[in-house]
Amino acid sequence: MAFAVCPKCGHRPPQPLGATDACPACGVYMHKRPAPETAAAAVPNHADACEPPWSERLLTLPERDAGDPVFIAPRALLLVALALWGVHLVTRDVTDGEVFQSFMHNILLPIHEAGHVLFLPFGEFLAIAGGSLFQVLLPLGIGVAFLLKNRDPFGAAICLWWMGISLVDLAPYIYDALDPQLMLLGGHTGEDGTHDWIYLFGRTGGLQHAHFWGRACWLFGAVLAGVALLWAAFVLRRAWLRRS
Repeated sequence: MAFAVCPKCGHRPPQPLGATDACPACGVYMHKRPAPETAAAAVPNHADACEPPWSERLLTLPERDAGDPVFIAPRALLLVALALWGVHLVTRDVTDGEVFQSFMHNILLPIHEAGHVLFLPFGEFLAIAGGSLFQVLLPLGIGVAFLLKNRDPFGAAICLWWMGISLVDLAPYIYDALDPQLMLLGGHTGEDGTHDWIYLFGRTGGLQHAHFWGRACWLFGAVLAGVALLWAAFVLRRAWLRRS
C-alpha cells in the first residue's frame, strides 16, 4: 500500500511512501501511522489558516493590486473626483430638488424606474416602493459582491458612496410629498399624478412628517458617502505604506 500524503503531518513526499517507509518530515513509519480520525485531525486546514480576519479583508486591497502604484494611482484620482463630485451633490438644496439637475440623477433615474418593474410581482405597495428601494439597494448589493467575491474593499467603499449619494438624490422626492412642487417624469407634479412618496406616506400614515424624513434621508446619505470615502482613503493609504 502506498501513501501519497503522510497521514500524520500531511507532508507530500516526491515519491509515494510504502508501508515500511518513514515520513521524511515527521519520521513516522507508515505501518505505525495514526488511526484515520487522528490523521484527519493532524492535517491542518490550510484554507482556514490562510483566511485573513475581517479586519484585514475590510482594509487590504487584493494581493495583485496592493502596493503597486499602477493600481493605486488611478484609484486615488477616482477618489478625489468622487469627493469633489460628492460635495457638489450634497450641497444642493433638498427643498427644491436641485440635485435632479445633476448628471448623477440621470444615472439613478433609470435604476429607480427599473425597481418599479422588478418589484411589480410583489403587490402594489412594493411595486411603488421598489423604485426607491432598488435605487438604494443596487449599489449595496454590488458593494457586497466586491467585498466577498473580489476581496476588494476599495470597490466596496465606492459602492457605499454610490449608495449614500442615492439617498441624497432620493431625499428631495421624499421631502416633496407634503407639498408637491417637483415636476415628475410624466410632466406633472404629485398633486396631478402618481407620486411614490405621497402614496407610501398615505399608506403608512406619515405624510405630515415628509419634510423630516426628507431631511433625515439627505443627512444619512451625506454621512454615509463621507464615511465611504474615508474608508476608501484608508484602504489606499494602507496599500501605499505597505508597497515595499
